[in-house]
Amino acid sequence: MSRTPNDDRSDSLNPNSDAHSASQDNRSDQLNPNNERYQGSDKSDEEDKSD
Repeated sequence: MSRTPNDDRSDSLNPNSDAHSASQDNRSDQLNPNNERYQGSDKSDEEDKSD
């Protein structure tokens, strides 16, 4: 039996699953402004570029 996208979603939402921990770690990394790949907007950087 093959796994469906709903199975993956269920795994990532189950707090007892390893996939849940990995999902939370990934989300934290993406939202961390100290991460070099962070894509958030920073108003001061935008103002510096327009000068």
